[in-house]
Amino acid sequence: MYKVILGQHITEKSASTGGESNLVVFKVAPDSTKVEIKKAVQKLFLVDVEDVRVVGVKGKLRRTKHGFGKRSDWKKAYVRLSTDSNLDLAVIE
Repeated sequence: MYKVILGQHITEKSASTGGESNLVVFKVAPDSTKVEIKKAVQKLFLVDVEDVRVVGVKGKLRRTKHGFGKRSDWKKAYVRLSTDSNLDLAVIE
């Protein structure tokens, strides 16, 4: 479970979408699947998950004094909880 979910992804966009639609955004392992993410969230936070959407984020190309470098690619998951489930975001941090 702890190898699948790496942490909560907190941005302005994720905070605005999460409130009314019961949506939580997590940073997950790059090789994890939707089924693994769903099972990990259900076991870890004891909530009921409706669906999971996954996005592969490409790392940015950055210029350094030694040339060009690239940040690593990563994956995030949008997890929609059922209407009766409630996830306290203060516990995650």
